[in-house]
Amino acid sequence: MQEPDLYIADGANPDALARLACLPPGALQPILLIGGDGAGNWPTLSRPVDCAGLCTALAELLDSRVQAQALLAARGECSLPERRRRPRLGPDTEAPPYYQRMRQGPPDGAVLIIDKGGAFRDHVARVVTNQLGAGATNSNSCGGRPVEWTDSSRAAVRLCDETPVSLVMINTCAPGIEPYSLSSAIKSQEGAGRTAVVFLVGQSFKYDSLRARDAGVRGLLDKPVADRHLVATFRKLLALPG
Repeated sequence: MQEPDLYIADGANPDALARLACLPPGALQPILLIGGDGAGNWPTLSRPVDCAGLCTALAELLDSRVQAQALLAARGECSLPERRRRPRLGPDTEAPPYYQRMRQGPPDGAVLIIDKGGAFRDHVARVVTNQLGAGATNSNSCGGRPVEWTDSSRAAVRLCDETPVSLVMINTCAPGIEPYSLSSAIKSQEGAGRTAVVFLVGQSFKYDSLRARDAGVRGLLDKPVADRHLVATFRKLLALPG
């Protein structure tokens, strides 16, 4: 869920190159290839990799990213995260009506935060309102959607069953919460196909990607969660305006 500072990829791997081609061009998401024929437009280091050359190349890419971010900030603009969840390995060949039928409107349910207290819920609503200007109607809303909070797994499952919920954020350190089982229970309910579940994890939490995938977890955010990662997550999962 978190926006990376840069990408390092195997330049000889066609799948890696196809995934990179899905990223928006520009210095905000710098890319460094290791190996390959250098046919792309990205900076490339040949193998075997020289440590000094690698550090120099990474420093230059990060510097270009910082400069690009400063330029956007000076203009009052921000970068939109890429919403494509799967790489496009080929061109669109069908007629436009085919893709129109595949599109779904943005989710419009509530945000549910499962934590030991309500402080993070209040922070989320405040950050999204301040940084996105999302038109909150009160201090506990996000883009006009309610931001709910509970510290109970049973209450969380009931809320997701009784009311539309678009995003669930689970603090994996909350007492009495087994995050994988809770995510499975939420995602197994009727109508929960578009409910995104995100884990909030600390350094001591061992994230099991296989269990997370089976439980329907969309991704994770490291605690303490940076405000920019919160904003990017809401834009990506809730289609909030840029």
